[in-house]
Parts: sequence; structure tokens; C-alpha cells
Amino acid sequence: MKIASWNVNSIKARMPILRGWLETVQPDVVLLQELKGLEFPAEELRALGYHSAAVTQKSYNGVAVLSKQPLEVVSTTLAGDDEDSHARFLEVLIEDALGAGSGPLRVVCLYVPNGNPVGTEKFEYKLRWTDRLIEQMRLWLAETTPTVIGGDMNVIPTDMDCHKPASWAKDALFQPEVKARYAQMLGMGWMDAFRTLHPDQGGLFTYWDYFRNAFETNRGIRIDHFLLSPALHGRLVGCEIDRAPRMMEKPSDHTPIVMELG
Repeated sequence: MKIASWNVNSIKARMPILRGWLETVQPDVVLLQELKGLEFPAEELRALGYHSAAVTQKSYNGVAVLSKQPLEVVSTTLAGDDEDSHARFLEVLIEDALGAGSGPLRVVCLYVPNGNPVGTEKFEYKLRWTDRLIEQMRLWLAETTPTVIGGDMNVIPTDMDCHKPASWAKDALFQPEVKARYAQMLGMGWMDAFRTLHPDQGGLFTYWDYFRNAFETNRGIRIDHFLLSPALHGRLVGCEIDRAPRMMEKPSDHTPIVMELG
């Protein structure tokens, strides 16, 4: 089973690239972030063979899950703050995704708040949102349903995950409080799929700024992640970063990360 995650930075602007990529790569499930608009091309995606669910917001945020098999929406909001209206969370179930008789697979698509600049309410919101997520992750671990969490998590976990740590020292994505929360998730039993298979490889990133030839010089960061519940640890077969879409004309500043489960 092939599962991908991609911050498309506007589904409308990136649809031609997404369409061609889906036709070429043929992932079974795709998690999309930063849709940036109320409209979502569900019918066009259905014509490509994908069921879909989306949580949209005017101009900002937005997440979606595409699946070749039917999916059931469980929740479109992260518990813990009834006043939080940001479109950043989508939980679905896909029946028998890992094979006939395998039961439901929980798939969670996230667009974690960026949090910049540090020292503002945006950073505090990022920390509160992540704390709410951690509590939800505890609840999922208490259940038997195998769970994949993926998306733009806006955290640079370690020095290895950025081109030059000093350049990110004041960025919200690299703050000690943020990295500690990600480490806490791993300590709970969630597996970082990519780093598990690439434990010592630096220079492997999912985001590059549009400016100053960042992509061409590989001055990037790894902030798009897949986390697996313990029930899926033994099923991890592969996890790679697909740089090809970032090389195309008018690309997203992120590129897809693609995971394979056996």
C-alpha cells in the first residue's frame, strides 16, 4: 500500500501538477495540506479514480485525504478547543486498506500551525494545538485500530533535518519546545517512518523556499512527516521523498513524501 503526503500550497494552482503526479505514481492514499480555498475538485479527482474528503477554509489552511478505496470521515476537528475554526485536521477510516479482512486503517491528515514569529500568540497557538494533538494521539494508542498520521507538521526534528541549523535557530519550527513535543510523540511509541529507514542521512528535505535558489542549492528542511502507531511498525516497507514535482514549473514549495506499507 502506497501512501503519500504533500503540502500543495494551493490546490487550484497546483492541480495540473497533482493530476499528472497521481497518474504517474498511482498512490493508494494521498494526504494534502494547505488547500487555500473553499472549493475542492472532488469530481475531477473522482475521474482519476479517487474518493476524497476535504476540510476547507477561505484563502488559508485546508486538508484533504484521497483514497482509491471508499473512506469514512470520523472527524474534521481536533478536540480540545471548540473555538478553533482553522481547517487543519482530518481523520478518516479506510476499510481493509492493508488487504482483504485487515479491518479499518485510521488515516489522519494534519497541517500543524507554523507558529512564526516566536514570542507571539501564533507561537503559543502552535504549542497549544500540538498539545491537543498529543492528547488525541494518546487516545488512538489506547485503541487497536492501526493508525497513520501524516502531513505538514511544521517541525524540524533534529539538526540533520535542515541544511544549516544556525539559519533556523530563531524559527518557530526549530524551537526547543517544538522539537521536544515531536520527541514526546516518538517516546509514546509513534514511529517516524522516514527517519527509521534513513537514520543517518542528512540533506533529505521536503521543503525549500522559493527564493535565493534554495531548491537548486538544497537549502531545505524536512517538515513533512509520517508517524505510525505500533501496530504498523512491522509493515513499513519504504519511505522516500519524491523531488520530481518540486522541479516542475510553478511548483509547491513542498514536495511529496511517499510511504509504502506491506
